Amino acid sequence: MRDSEESRIAPDGRKELLVSGAVAAVAWVASALASGVLGTILLVVAVVATVVALFLLNFFRDPARTPPGDARQVVSPADGRILIAEPAVEENRFLRRTAAKISIFMSPIDVHVNRAPVDGEVIGVHYNPGKYLAAFSEKASLDNEQNAVVLRANDGREIAFIQIAGLVARRIVCRIARGDRVARGQRVGMIKLGSRVDIFVPGEFKLRVAPGDRVTAGETVLGELG
Repeated sequence: MRDSEESRIAPDGRKELLVSGAVAAVAWVASALASGVLGTILLVVAVVATVVALFLLNFFRDPARTPPGDARQVVSPADGRILIAEPAVEENRFLRRTAAKISIFMSPIDVHVNRAPVDGEVIGVHYNPGKYLAAFSEKASLDNEQNAVVLRANDGREIAFIQIAGLVARRIVCRIARGDRVARGQRVGMIKLGSRVDIFVPGEFKLRVAPGDRVTAGETVLGELG
């Protein structure tokens, strides 16, 4: 079922927002009631807690997205900046064949909700705990904590996208499982804090992005299926 496309806060961040907001509120009240050095300390705590709460509010935002109408167009699974856009690499872990590779770096200020790049069926979900190297490092693709989703697109080809934890990220959220059907642009999970998403598309595929490009999950066209 396609998610409601209203702008909202990602449910995976509600606990963090509630805690940070409560700490900020208590600190502000306490700083107003206290005086002297204690009052100053509590005021600093209140300011810091408010900044953290505002950062988390921005981080966990989940705006509405509308994918383009052409089903042959593969949309970005993540917001961020293109690190790699290669037309042919060997993907030997999940697809075991040559595929186009696109890597997207998600900074802490980007939206971190991930979306399905194509219409299709989930035929595999592979979670692997690992290290927490910087997400822009190429070693992160192999060594970091990650979750790979393999989809069978409507044209029969298998496409993989991999949620990769970064230096700060400590939790990957995946809301889909083997056997589920997904629609292009559907919310499928998120990665908390800085992170990366790699996508592999085999077969005839015309790349539409290059390193350095900014992309938007569920809307930016990465390329077209042949």
